[in-house]
Amino acid sequence: MIDETIAHDAASAARRQSAPADPLLGVIVIIPAYNEQDALPHVLAGLPRVAEVLVVDNASTDRTSYVAREAGATVIYEPQRGYGAACQAGLAELRRRSESGVTSPRVIAFIDGDFSDYPERLPMLLEPIFSGRADLVLGSRLKGHRERGAMPLQSLLGNRLACCLMRWLWGAAYSDLGPFRVVRYPSLLELGMTDRGYGWTIEMQIKAAIAGLRVVEVPVDYRPRIGVSKISGTFSGSVKAGWRILTTIAYYAVCLRGTSARWSRRD
Repeated sequence: MIDETIAHDAASAARRQSAPADPLLGVIVIIPAYNEQDALPHVLAGLPRVAEVLVVDNASTDRTSYVAREAGATVIYEPQRGYGAACQAGLAELRRRSESGVTSPRVIAFIDGDFSDYPERLPMLLEPIFSGRADLVLGSRLKGHRERGAMPLQSLLGNRLACCLMRWLWGAAYSDLGPFRVVRYPSLLELGMTDRGYGWTIEMQIKAAIAGLRVVEVPVDYRPRIGVSKISGTFSGSVKAGWRILTTIAYYAVCLRGTSARWSRRD
């Protein structure tokens, strides 16, 4: 019994020594950005101090990269347009660093560069991970307060349909496909993300359900973005995003037919 206590105390001390004094110093934020020169400074100013902010310039034609560097962010270029492509570019940079011997982050946070989310609420999303209750935390706009006009009707309906299908197919109790989310870095690597377009968020949620990751939703407030939306703000963008989401669900439903999900991590 005494030996077990000593071993437990030693393990606890080792964890404390390996963890950063400030938990946020183990967090890297990835911001996909396409022509966000007006909104991005507000997002970067609102974020709490983290280990690093990676702004992925997704072939912008404005001063997005310039304002990001001026605010102290690291800029990565991804010439192939696509939300998933931008997120993948950020993760590829982290993998390159890891292969070079750089310490990997504990947690990855994703937030859009349009200032529709409240970046200062990041610690609220991180809390379930730091307390050991979650591997993935999703900011749910449908559970939080949405300002008038923040989410067009087609976006609301599309989110509800996608979440209903995921509940039916995999038993996943999601309410939203919101872009503001945080995930343990090892868990994210485990998912093996592949999407390079509009299907990035739903691919993550489907794979998290199938993998049995511990998922927590946190209500987040949402406001109209600065600038014109490239997806829900246009008819063609809404159609493309909706089609990609539905085909992603269909793909995993067929390829992983019969696979059920649990809401807690596998034993």
